[in-house]
Amino acid sequence: MRVSIPTPLRSYTADRRAVEAAGETLAEVFADLDRRYPGIRFRMVDEQDAIRPHIRVWIGQQPTRSLATPVGANDEVVIFQALSGG
Repeated sequence: MRVSIPTPLRSYTADRRAVEAAGETLAEVFADLDRRYPGIRFRMVDEQDAIRPHIRVWIGQQPTRSLATPVGANDEVVIFQALSGG
């Protein structure tokens, strides 16, 4: 499936905006991304296995906060990273 990568995480994907990944759940997709692009999962998932607060994920047109969310082979996963500062 296609995974859209936000600009702040593109250093892990050689500046590619979209990459391919496989998995039946969001957790499996993130694990596959980490196998292909080491270190990227830690930027999206914390030590308690929860999606970090500044990361937003959509599967198709539906937002999710759960790594257990099922993902279909034809779904697109879109990752957004909020920017903060002051």
